[in-house]
Amino acid sequence: MCETNAYIEKDGKEELYLENVDVIKPEGGRVHMKNIFGEQKVFEGSIKEISLDKHKIILKKGLRLKDELTADY
Repeated sequence: MCETNAYIEKDGKEELYLENVDVIKPEGGRVHMKNIFGEQKVFEGSIKEISLDKHKIILKKGLRLKDELTADY
């Protein structure tokens, strides 16, 4: 299986938020997540980055739509 971990970006560091995430649903300024054990969390903010090869989701509080549209890729 290829589950990934979700991290919150704070002050340039990453803090583990939820392990083994297999379902992610961004909705209205929130990110709903569920892991393989059935644990569910709702994060107030948005997804900053998803790295599939590193199995990592980076979440950021208060990321505005304007910031998302001007992000560098």
